[in-house]
Amino acid sequence: MSRRRISALVTVLALAGAVPALLPATPASAASCSSYPNWSAGTYYNAGDIVRYTDGKAYIAEHANPGYDPIISTWYWDPYACEDGGSQTPVGDFVVSESQFNQMFPGRNSFYSYSGLTAALSAYPGFAKTGGDATKKQEAAAFLANVSHETGGLVHVVEQNTANYPHYCDWGQPYGCPAGQAAYYGRGPIQLSWNFNYKAAGDALGIDLLGNPWLVQNDSAVAWKTALWYWNTQSGPGSMTGHNAMVNGAGFGQTIRSINGSLECDGRNPAQVQSRVSTYQRFAQILGVDPGGNLYC
Repeated sequence: MSRRRISALVTVLALAGAVPALLPATPASAASCSSYPNWSAGTYYNAGDIVRYTDGKAYIAEHANPGYDPIISTWYWDPYACEDGGSQTPVGDFVVSESQFNQMFPGRNSFYSYSGLTAALSAYPGFAKTGGDATKKQEAAAFLANVSHETGGLVHVVEQNTANYPHYCDWGQPYGCPAGQAAYYGRGPIQLSWNFNYKAAGDALGIDLLGNPWLVQNDSAVAWKTALWYWNTQSGPGSMTGHNAMVNGAGFGQTIRSINGSLECDGRNPAQVQSRVSTYQRFAQILGVDPGGNLYC
């Protein structure tokens, strides 16, 4: 059974609201951002608490809250000026800059933040860091192109067809569906679905996604981590992972096969395949790299 659906999706209503502008820079005597504790989803914060977010910047709680995301729940959090809080350097020298990311996804949902993506990279350090410069850029472009196709350009966060929600619970699994039968619908950049996939992804990432699948739609870094989990560890209906397809020269077509080959490849849905390929070619151009061969499946 497929772990995802190609149905239309809907944006999570709770994600409305723009990120406020950063406060003006302060004198060098300001405290370092790294001196504040790291923000942690699910940790209770009192008004006045200051945290260091995954983007390296500091935020102050204007209102007490149970660990809401500072760049999403902007009523609860405000940016807080600190000495090293203005850096835009990609985490781990990611081959996609923030400006290139914004160029790829001009209409994206604010939930799918660049900082959330870069914060997730540590979960799979080989992603876009294996091989030569061209290979790294090709893999990043391939991953983001497939993600773009799955989410309508990083616009949609959860599956739209709510009638499907109860179908993603396999009671035959020994751990069942502790979050409820209708809790394991498609979420995130690659639309993680089914209780067994939430269990497997959560176990791999050290996060209780089986018990709290809503983290995938409420925490940007967690959402990106689930997509990277699939890309780096799952072959789906294909014979290799998306990561292996790109770093071993099999080509972009094999990444399509690993994600949705049973419904799109071998002539089943050429329009969907072409959409993925065209997006990949465009992203590769943005990154200044040749897309390589074997683009189709």
